[in-house]
Amino acid sequence: MKQERTITQAAIEVLKHSDRTLSVSEIYAKIIENSLYDFHAQDPLSVLRVELRGHAYGIDYPSASSKKFFSYDEGSRTFGLANRNIKQKKNQEDVTPLTKLRELHRQYTDEFKCQILKQLKRLNPYDFELFCKNLLEKYGFHNLTVTKKSRDGGIDGHGKLKVGLAFMNVAFQCKRWETGKVSRKEIDAFRGAVQGEYEQGLFFTTSSFSKEAENSSIKPGAVPIILVDGNMIVDFMIDKHFGIEHEELPIYVNALDHVLS
Repeated sequence: MKQERTITQAAIEVLKHSDRTLSVSEIYAKIIENSLYDFHAQDPLSVLRVELRGHAYGIDYPSASSKKFFSYDEGSRTFGLANRNIKQKKNQEDVTPLTKLRELHRQYTDEFKCQILKQLKRLNPYDFELFCKNLLEKYGFHNLTVTKKSRDGGIDGHGKLKVGLAFMNVAFQCKRWETGKVSRKEIDAFRGAVQGEYEQGLFFTTSSFSKEAENSSIKPGAVPIILVDGNMIVDFMIDKHFGIEHEELPIYVNALDHVLS
């Protein structure tokens, strides 16, 4: 399909439908979610950041564009549409400290997830396989083994998952990719490797899956392949506190009226 939008136009389309300013990672996620632009760069977030800054008021450097479409909030490092700048400032004056704190927490969480995913993408392929094996153990899988490369036959590891009183044989494959999407071809090849010996397959990648791959993961009469992309892996890590330390910060809310009533 012919590319109809530029990166700048895609970002404008995202921000038009947002009632608040967004970080670079949020704008990128919305662009991908709504198929507004296909990035082919090795570091798409950096490319998007350059485009946004180059067309933002208040950010001037020699190669910046003379056409400005975005406003930029230095404090939160978020972008919005320039024509909404006045309205956004008024809204920011109206928010409560607790609302600001929640927004800061959301921004921190988004940036933290991006950092973790970057670290995963820097692992060597074998370490990523061990990581996936250990993560599966946290979710109750048993007898997990990482297959030797000379004997993997398209399977990076296998084990068992208890379902009721029985055990299900499962296999997993791991693709530690920095860019690109896992296609249906990889999913079909993995299914062919597990068919007949395993009841379920899990496919891990630090990148993402194409629409065709997602549509082919569950097929009638075929071994189901569970797809786990980079964002899901990070969410699983947070859920199980796996490789992540967790600190509780108390938030106090005024409830004096309740004790006086």
